[in-house]
Amino acid sequence: MNEAPSPPTPVILGIDDLRPLPRATRIARTSGDGVRLLEEHRGAYIDELWLDHDLGGDDDILPVVALLEEAAFGGEPFRIGTVFVHSANPIGAARVVQALTRWDYRVRRATA
Repeated sequence: MNEAPSPPTPVILGIDDLRPLPRATRIARTSGDGVRLLEEHRGAYIDELWLDHDLGGDDDILPVVALLEEAAFGGEPFRIGTVFVHSANPIGAARVVQALTRWDYRVRRATA
């Protein structure tokens, strides 16, 4: 008897220094680790990407945002279903939403 193949597990990536993000399949805690995580998924479909603006100390999400912007500028944006920005920093979150929306990423502001 043949069983139907199970649907693929959604790829849900999170970049946040503190939150557990229970739905995420992978989590990066720094911007550097976030950049590496996205590079590992370049060319693959990412169902959801969760971004926090402030990543502890002097670290923030802007290097990750720059990577996403540069990819779009080069004509090869990351394939992401939805980017969720869940920062408690309203000004930083608005900056991320504005930057990524400008490059046609589907972005939603989520409550932190």
